[in-house]
Amino acid sequence: MRRMTTETAAAEAVESLPILIAPHPILKARARAIGPADDSTVRDLIPRMFATMYRAPGIGLAAPQVGHGLRLVVIDLMPDDKPQPYTMINPEIVAASPDLATREEGCLSLPGQYADVTRPAKVAIRYLDEAGARRQVEADGLLAACLQHEIDHLDGVLFVDHLSNLKRNMIMRRLAKELRQKRDEQKR
Repeated sequence: MRRMTTETAAAEAVESLPILIAPHPILKARARAIGPADDSTVRDLIPRMFATMYRAPGIGLAAPQVGHGLRLVVIDLMPDDKPQPYTMINPEIVAASPDLATREEGCLSLPGQYADVTRPAKVAIRYLDEAGARRQVEADGLLAACLQHEIDHLDGVLFVDHLSNLKRNMIMRRLAKELRQKRDEQKR
């Protein structure tokens, strides 16, 4: 369990958003680029996305996961239990290493489901920060995997889409069964 920090405590005061669960159609749609007309929506959405992510708890969240088809991602791996939040507007992968890394992934939109996913070991991401400044980050390890996972969401791709059809179908059937059981228990 995450220790309460100033960042996560501030998020507690902000209203969170419902997280969409696969196979919701918004999760499979390509998100649109954010433009100047989206400024007020994005400014309202960012703190609510962080609040939602911290409460889940998770380490990354893309706008489509909370029902907004915008190219917006929030990430905080909380290294050493210290906040290190990233807000990424219109992120894009500009370089990826030929070396691959496999690690277990999960997703707030596929609760309780995990699988090993192979991705480029290192990536460079270009994005706009909350102030509109162009930034670039080079990442490896967990941050590289998380960045790729969240950017996939912006393209309508879930981590299970990187798996064989058999594994993907097994996970999606298991998720559907668990959600049915949960609904049935709530009816009682």
